[in-house]
Amino acid sequence: MTDNNIKLSRRNVIGGIGVIGLATAGAGLGTTAFFSDEESFDGNTLTAGELDLFVHVDYEEDQGIFGSYSTPSGTFINGNVVGGEPEGEPLRIEVEDLKPGDSGEGKFCFSIVFNPAYMWMCGELTLNEQNGTTGPEETALMEQFGEVPDDGQLADAMEITMSYCDTDGTVGEQIIAGSLRSVMDALSKGVPLYGDGNDDGIIANRAAFEGVDEPFVDGEPNTAETCVCFEWEVPTSVGNEIQTDSVTFDFSFYAEQERHNDGLTNPCVETTEASGFPDLDGSIWHARGVYGDGGGAANRELDIRDASDTPLHTGNENFSWPNGEAVPFELTIDDGDAKWNIGGSEVMVENAPTPVADGVTVMAKASTNDASILVSDIQLNGTVPSGSNSVFVDGNVGGQQQIVLNDVTFAEGDVISGMVTMTWDTQPGREGLGFRVDV
Repeated sequence: MTDNNIKLSRRNVIGGIGVIGLATAGAGLGTTAFFSDEESFDGNTLTAGELDLFVHVDYEEDQGIFGSYSTPSGTFINGNVVGGEPEGEPLRIEVEDLKPGDSGEGKFCFSIVFNPAYMWMCGELTLNEQNGTTGPEETALMEQFGEVPDDGQLADAMEITMSYCDTDGTVGEQIIAGSLRSVMDALSKGVPLYGDGNDDGIIANRAAFEGVDEPFVDGEPNTAETCVCFEWEVPTSVGNEIQTDSVTFDFSFYAEQERHNDGLTNPCVETTEASGFPDLDGSIWHARGVYGDGGGAANRELDIRDASDTPLHTGNENFSWPNGEAVPFELTIDDGDAKWNIGGSEVMVENAPTPVADGVTVMAKASTNDASILVSDIQLNGTVPSGSNSVFVDGNVGGQQQIVLNDVTFAEGDVISGMVTMTWDTQPGREGLGFRVDV
């Protein structure tokens, strides 16, 4: 794509659930909940034409003897704006007296007007509040935790399943499932959607969602064949621990024109650029790759260190850097173990401390004249974050440059990967070139 591309539209739909504590003493069965969906606009670079996303919503819930609710037929969300950034009309669904055993389900179907598009689903847990406690709730919390936690328990108590389905609501392949907290954590890192409802694990050039000429035909939704269905429930095993608790979360759908794109750019994860050494609040360990002595005992070429810079790892910490050649690297957490691989050499930390930082930083440094380092093609879980995904430092200038993957907490199964190229005219000194990933 070139700088001459027309900046048009990428749509998102943001939905949430909020629970405000109105519990009755002693029962543990009283709370209030609402769902909120709204559409806003973000600019996106497209080659030609228009891209306008309508999301058609069907939703209903079951609260036993308390009653049920469903959205009016024909409910849809659309900001209907091209070239600006205002919010569209919100859809709000209110559910009162949420209690164990309650459930709800919904369906999102998509009218992508004028152009086939790659689609993404994003999400964020925005609040998980305790909101004080009742007597029965405090008793339940003390039994479970030995104390009253600062955060609420509803994010872990609610269970959500999201699946592909057709326009009739027949459910197909599961997209993601788990507690509200775990699902929102996964969605915060971006989930690519497949237009044929078949996730084959290949993100680039995956099946796009077909476009339509208009969002309605004779008053009926005119949509792609593949929809997204979701179900939520508060299991009956949940008790007084959720009294007074509240949660809110957002989830979003993004559409990007298929033509002249590969579908890898992740709209859910954005990067910012900075200079200097990482200063990531809450970071507890980092993985490094540095120019050393190519395998001797004097210096490690790769290691994993804690916040005080103490090495934590075991494994093959030696690597002989090639001059001017790109070398792959990968950092992951696999079954609780942190694994750091550079060009086939790997170190690991068994039962690594769980990252809590709200971001991931990739930094490069250079302090040797006539030498440089480039860290490029930085990806999260095989997707390209929005914004810069490379850092470069010229040793004649020196210093450190970094990018931060914002609002990403590195977790089990996550992968940070990329390529690193060290180049020099005269051999660098120890750690004259290097890079690190802070989590």
